[in-house]
Amino acid sequence: MKEFELRAKAWLDGDFDAATKEEIRELAKDPAALEDAFYRNLEFGTGGLRGTMGVGTNRMNRYTVGMATQGLANYLKEKVEGPLSVCVSFDSRNHSHEFARIAADVFSANGIKVYLFDEMHPVPLMSYSVRCKKANCGVMITASHNPKEYNGYKVFWNDGAQITAPVDKEIVAEVGKISDPSQVRFNGNPELIEIMGHEIDEAYQKDVFTLMLSPESRARHADMKIVYTPLHGCGVRIVPECLEKLGFKNVTSVREQQVPDGNFPTVPSPNPEEPAALKMATDLADAIGADLVMGTDPDADRMGIAVRDNNGKMVLFNGNQTAAVLTYYILTRWKELGKIKGNPYIVKTIVTTPLLVDIAKSFGVECFDVLTGFKYIADIVKRNEGKRTFICGGEESFGFNVGEFVRDKDAPISCCMVAECAAWAADQGLTLYQLLEKIYREYGYRKEGLVSVVRKGISGAQEIKQMMSDYRSTPPKELAGSPVVKVIDYNQPEKTGLPASNVLQFFAESGDVVTVRPSGTEPKIKFYFGAKGSDADAKIEALKKQFA
Repeated sequence: MKEFELRAKAWLDGDFDAATKEEIRELAKDPAALEDAFYRNLEFGTGGLRGTMGVGTNRMNRYTVGMATQGLANYLKEKVEGPLSVCVSFDSRNHSHEFARIAADVFSANGIKVYLFDEMHPVPLMSYSVRCKKANCGVMITASHNPKEYNGYKVFWNDGAQITAPVDKEIVAEVGKISDPSQVRFNGNPELIEIMGHEIDEAYQKDVFTLMLSPESRARHADMKIVYTPLHGCGVRIVPECLEKLGFKNVTSVREQQVPDGNFPTVPSPNPEEPAALKMATDLADAIGADLVMGTDPDADRMGIAVRDNNGKMVLFNGNQTAAVLTYYILTRWKELGKIKGNPYIVKTIVTTPLLVDIAKSFGVECFDVLTGFKYIADIVKRNEGKRTFICGGEESFGFNVGEFVRDKDAPISCCMVAECAAWAADQGLTLYQLLEKIYREYGYRKEGLVSVVRKGISGAQEIKQMMSDYRSTPPKELAGSPVVKVIDYNQPEKTGLPASNVLQFFAESGDVVTVRPSGTEPKIKFYFGAKGSDADAKIEALKKQFA
């Protein structure tokens, strides 16, 4: 028998529930599917687990979740002194609540105090609760914006941020020691599980509202028409509640998408980066005459927006544009309010538009560049805590945060800040679209693009690996006709000053840039394109043809 067949047989013969065994028998009718489910153990990476749900060692299920939790519990007991505690939360995905309860049971069975949310809560509330409860770590059951077949397991450390080096690799090693579900303590101790409720929400709102900057503008435009959609996710209650408490009286939610549903029945994909995800919201905006649309992904850490252009048509901002508008607004108001002091800074990722650097520089504010992933933005905040003032941080993939209360992407505060920014812009006689045009006139026009090439299965992983090898050995000589003048290989930390990462960047004489990066959570390789100048749109199309 092949290795994957031996693993499947071990599950059929082992102490697994009847439903799992029956599903394996059905799966065995498709040898390729059985192989994919059992050919390896689902990898616990530096951010945790993420994969499709189902039976097998390479799937998200109660057993792989239990094994990850046992490994994490062992690490905490070995490395952390004193009484231990963790926070556990979950989103609206299928099985998220079940997996959260399993994690809580395993932690408590290992003598660890658990603070478990009473219902689905966003990622930023998980981050906030870890800091609020002074917990040693947190676990969020979510697969973010991935398709409905996926779920995941994100680990947060005691600062409320996702784990980084060296803790991440140490946890990975400890989880790797759990090779079989028989090593897992599944029988929880209810006395060690405390349910968290709305008290965390209220404390969170009280803190984040201190970050708002323009109460007078909000009051003058309290009747501004806003459409919001949670995309069947866990922003459904807290985002409208936050907007209402800030004084916005005319917020309409997309009724069909208010229903929490892990099948995401009204969208092809619950990803606010994709126009189709916000179509029902923009259609509703047209029907009621709203000028602003906001949507959050299932775990409510990322936000997408649509605004009216100069012809009255609803258009979607990409993540770079939203980050640019918010950064410009926040720094403008900080300057007007005399808040730019204490050696302030912002942070962006290496694949996010350099426009943020230019904006920050014009206000005398430093901008840090970090690897892709909001945990690296949070790491900069941690390193500078008590020494410098963090203003905001953003990434092109629709993640943004303001202030230090939360150490991850924060869609609720981002929605609040976008609404306030729209009110402030209206005071200047501008729409959000016109505010973006103003920024382009001041700092130069930029255009971004992204192409993801999917390569599934074992052969796909090998193909992606070969693509990266080829780009390293034979980098492109030009980008859209402009000579390549610099290549950065982020696998060389001694040269970049950043942790090693399998990412390549090519810079052209024209100021254009291409970044090549395999996804850490999906079977795809991503090409990020950035072009500068009046012909940027045409150059983006040329770059897409050149690389993808």
